[in-house]
Amino acid sequence: MAHILVVDDERSMQEFLEILLQREGHNVVCCGSAREALVALEHDDFDLLISDIRMPGISGLELLDRVRELSAGTLVILITAHGSTESAVEAMKHGAYDYLTKPCSVDEIRLVVEKALEKQNLSSENQRLRRQLQEQTNLPVLKGKSACMEEVFHLVHQVASTRTNILITGESGTGKDLIARAIHALSDRKNGPFVAVSCGAIPENLLESELFGHVKGSFTGAISNKLGLFEVADGGTLFLDEVGEMPLALQVKVLRAIQDRTFKRVGGTSDVRVDVRIVCATNRVLEEEVSEGRFREDLFYRLNVIEVRLPPLRERVEDIPQLVHFFLRKNAGELNKNITKIAPAALELLERYRFPGNVRELENLIERAVTLTQSDTIEPSSLPQALLTRPEPAPRGEISSAGVDLDALLARYESELLREALEKAGGVKKRAASLLGISFRSFRYRLEKLGLDGAGSTDTGASS
Repeated sequence: MAHILVVDDERSMQEFLEILLQREGHNVVCCGSAREALVALEHDDFDLLISDIRMPGISGLELLDRVRELSAGTLVILITAHGSTESAVEAMKHGAYDYLTKPCSVDEIRLVVEKALEKQNLSSENQRLRRQLQEQTNLPVLKGKSACMEEVFHLVHQVASTRTNILITGESGTGKDLIARAIHALSDRKNGPFVAVSCGAIPENLLESELFGHVKGSFTGAISNKLGLFEVADGGTLFLDEVGEMPLALQVKVLRAIQDRTFKRVGGTSDVRVDVRIVCATNRVLEEEVSEGRFREDLFYRLNVIEVRLPPLRERVEDIPQLVHFFLRKNAGELNKNITKIAPAALELLERYRFPGNVRELENLIERAVTLTQSDTIEPSSLPQALLTRPEPAPRGEISSAGVDLDALLARYESELLREALEKAGGVKKRAASLLGISFRSFRYRLEKLGLDGAGSTDTGASS
């Protein structure tokens, strides 16, 4: 159903078009002059305007010009009893969609209106897709001006249009899933499906069926055939989140599916062929997973054709103000609160904080602050207590007249901090690295450098 505005100084023509268009299922508003039509356009949106050209006061051509200013998305069909080639050309020059001459047959009007609305629907759909693309590429994680994020922007735009497999790495909360969606939205597969699966959230005995589907009777509970996500994503993008959590036994089948673009359903005997682009993400160090036998080397190299590394928020402190204002506007709008500013002291606290939870944690902090703030400005009092307490300065070593061995002093202090972090993290290296505000790779390097690689550590921890 379309919303149509009919403008004609003849009441009989208004009634004729109103009855005809309402029978076609449209909502129709009639006006006897261009002035009435302009008032209607100021108060409502119309998909289509059908207007006489010659009317007292403002003509149909003048009305057309005003419609383009007031409502650029409204298509206009002009009708006149004084038709000529010249007036038709003039109407088209002014931006009319089409031009009819009285008397118009019912079939002629139906055909022109139908084609105009088809164009209108297509235009609306294109605008929706453009807005969707803008929303998907104007992501909060991509906000910022830091050099490291500029590299990410550039790489994402470079790789999006290819069919190359992408591995997105980074700590939890850095926005790996959002980058995957941005790559899909910028690719030539954007009109195809984007299918995401968390390899760590599905039980091992169900993940194979989830990815590849199954045939009826292949196992207890398989009461019908089921499509797998590889098939659902055909023609689009399959996003394997937390790919480092994938069971070793399943990795062989995934490798074959990626290499050959074919696979067999669970319990099936025939090959299924698909055209799928693979994007993966992990917060694990897959090189270490490979060296420790938890991830297949051949699958790692197949997935890691191009790596997009998302830096933790502590490495892009200069982006925090822009992210803060983005989340402030977003949450203030959603919570219907008139909060437009953040006090410099509150912003300074956020810039000093290490953000172990990265961008996701920052968004949660701003949502909390917006919820608690009663004025138009976020103050430090609306932030968690952990941010209000400055970390204690590192102890200073005394310098004697004989001097000190600075390297040994720093190494001893670094060793103490590493051991303490491991103890507080229960021996889980990844958690210990987060406590110290450094990357997991950096933490491992420091342990190895100081000969502490086995100092009370158990594993790297599961992804969170």
